[in-house]
Amino acid sequence: MNNNFKTVASSYISISELMLPSHTNFSGKIHGGYILSLLDQIAFACAAKFSGNYCVTASVDTVNFLKPIEVGELVTMKASVNYVGKSSMIIGIRVEAENIQTGVIKHCNSSYFTMVAKDKEGNSVPVPGLIISNLKEVRRFCNCLKQIALKKERDLHEEIFDYSSIETIESLKKYNVSIELK
Repeated sequence: MNNNFKTVASSYISISELMLPSHTNFSGKIHGGYILSLLDQIAFACAAKFSGNYCVTASVDTVNFLKPIEVGELVTMKASVNYVGKSSMIIGIRVEAENIQTGVIKHCNSSYFTMVAKDKEGNSVPVPGLIISNLKEVRRFCNCLKQIALKKERDLHEEIFDYSSIETIESLKKYNVSIELK
């Protein structure tokens, strides 16, 4: 068992960036893909800071775009390690956008990235254990346990579910699809 433990607070990373017209999509809002790129960067920084190793993105587990981000707003991303496994960490990220003229701050995005610590040869390496020191951190850790269980259940369902059964095909008819199997 790993005797090396670190606090959630030791993983905290925060970055801020002013949103420019070059970051927009066709509707004039900040492009979600640009925000995803920033999310991946802060997830890496948070995981590497906590683990002391190079880290790779294993999965983007959740990205909830809650409110659009406007040109000229100051976007701040706050990340922390919410869960650790043997070599993996789940990084929680909160994205806020501030209208720098009015000071109004809005919560725009919540995201969860699974990162894996690697050595110089690319092998997975153990990460420190996590010291949980308040109920918010307990809640976040427990939510990660639920997320992991749901992912395992989804993967199992994919392995055993019969997509070709008559019942499955018939059940699709209540949706907005036209089934034209050959």
